[in-house]
Amino acid sequence: MSAGAALRLAAVVVTHNRAAEVTRTVARLLAEPVDHVLVVDNASTDDTLARLAAIAEARLEVSAAGANLGGAGGFERGMRRAVAAWDPDWLVLMDDDARPEAGAIARFRALAPELEGIEGLAAAVRYPDGAICEMNRPSVNPFWHLGAFLRTLAGGGRAGFHVDDAAYGAAGPRAVDACSFVGVFLARAAVRRAGYPDGRLFLYGDDLLYTLRLSRAGGRLVFHPAIRFEHACATLGEGGPRVYRPLWKAYYNYRNGLVAYRFAAGAAFWPVLPVVLWKWWRLRRHYREDGAAFGRLLRLAVRDALTGRLDRRRDEIEARAAAAPGGGVEARAPRG
Repeated sequence: MSAGAALRLAAVVVTHNRAAEVTRTVARLLAEPVDHVLVVDNASTDDTLARLAAIAEARLEVSAAGANLGGAGGFERGMRRAVAAWDPDWLVLMDDDARPEAGAIARFRALAPELEGIEGLAAAVRYPDGAICEMNRPSVNPFWHLGAFLRTLAGGGRAGFHVDDAAYGAAGPRAVDACSFVGVFLARAAVRRAGYPDGRLFLYGDDLLYTLRLSRAGGRLVFHPAIRFEHACATLGEGGPRVYRPLWKAYYNYRNGLVAYRFAAGAAFWPVLPVVLWKWWRLRRHYREDGAAFGRLLRLAVRDALTGRLDRRRDEIEARAAAAPGGGVEARAPRG
């Protein structure tokens, strides 16, 4: 029996109110050589649990959270459960609207003998139409690599430190420092080295921080274009500024983003901070009538990131997003 055939692989999927998407993802996973599929349901109010319960498959387990833990909390819960229950050689993580392309897991197993010393593998993630999914493009930390830092400083933007399009057509892997939790394979050694995601982050940035932490601790992470995933997500305005709807999500993006900047930059964080904040502050204009609320959320996000406060409840953030300039709450229907 080959090393790839013998390894135990468990998939962890986090879902919230996307019954149709998560059932598609589970069906795709169960059609692949996966030993266990764990779905963490973040207190869905649609028929997610009923649909999953109707799937007669011993490899499937559903962990119903009593509250919405967000992506970060869901992945922490799922990884802990999978490791405790099955002690797999590898975990593979994904959102509810992301799934391996047919044959991707078999290809991963075939590559297993070549993964000696590698603790994390990031798949090539594309939209259903085949375009590269930008939000899932792996990266190196520009503060650890002079060439990437200089490219970014020279105006390269994301292209300065993310893997380029050519890497998606390459024959072999490329070393990276960070990736998303869509199509990332984590070896048992990675969990021993880096532990679990920080569930307090709720959503956004938990995957970046986790994989950066793994890399800084000495774990090897690679991007491998032969392993392909599909992500049927909204593009969040790629090609232009990201405008978060519902607005409260902006708080988590910028709070967690600043925590990640601080981790990645190290001693260079404080000189970089004014540039980052100015860039973010200028985004108010894209929120139009919500510009003032965006500004309040951004100020709170920065304060909490700098003081290390990660325990604010989502309902508090939603209330602050809806608060009128005078301190009251506007009587308007929520967006998104």
